[in-house]
Amino acid sequence: MKPQTAALGFRVKSGWAAAVLLTGSARSPQLCDVQRIDLSDPQLPETRQPYHAGMGRLETDTKKISRRVDVVRRITKKSIAKLLAGYRQQNFTIKRAALVVGSQIDPRSVANAHIRAHALEGQLFRSVLQRSLHGHGIRTEVLLEREAYGKAVELKQSNENVRRMIQNFGRDTEAPWRAVEKLAAVAAWVALGKQLT
Repeated sequence: MKPQTAALGFRVKSGWAAAVLLTGSARSPQLCDVQRIDLSDPQLPETRQPYHAGMGRLETDTKKISRRVDVVRRITKKSIAKLLAGYRQQNFTIKRAALVVGSQIDPRSVANAHIRAHALEGQLFRSVLQRSLHGHGIRTEVLLEREAYGKAVELKQSNENVRRMIQNFGRDTEAPWRAVEKLAAVAAWVALGKQLT
């Protein structure tokens, strides 16, 4: 049986990501899978916010940060390998993915230490996920949350049609269908459109 072309979308959060797999065409995408993947170790809560030293404080111990970041890299690599192996077993071929993030601010430009910790974590989880996908030959694009729906409109769809289609995907799954999953679906749709051009 010929492999089916599909695309992945992620809404990256601190320590985890919502993942959505779409197939079909940019004109008529079809939802294939919705799940949550770990980007940190649930057994080590400090890896979910590796740059935090406690509530509202930036971690300054470089040894602690280095250990936590190593765990994040290992868990993300393992999560992506498992996710893609499952899709290969289902005969999907994935060449493109898109990641929705809250911000791409340079952490060095943030004066407030607590906000800098969040910026460092956003940068970490985004870049580690991208590297893991690139390691499997999957090209990635990063979308800002506030611009994600606009990128889907570039697929020659009206804003109303994009929102209706994303909302309707929720009827095709028993998985949770909240804002994070919807944004992951928008990302997958954008990636699907790029993959087929």
